[in-house]
Amino acid sequence: MQNNEHISQSVRLAMEQYFRDLDGEIPASIYDMVLACVEKPLIEVVLTHTQGNQTRAAELLGLNRNTLRKKTALPAYALRWPLA
Repeated sequence: MQNNEHISQSVRLAMEQYFRDLDGEIPASIYDMVLACVEKPLIEVVLTHTQGNQTRAAELLGLNRNTLRKKTALPAYALRWPLA
């Protein structure tokens, strides 16, 4: 599972940089921030992999298809089809 280690290391490095960049500011809601930053590209890549097949993408993500549809309908996602 070397890929999992790569993803974990990428998150670790990004978070370490985030804390360095705060420059004394006090962070809030870090968990929600990270999820918001990661969720959209994750869903975009999986949808691209499944060629837009939401049922298959939901299966790969471990989500209910309706949950995936609700997430992709949010304005924050603004997904463009076809995904590149």
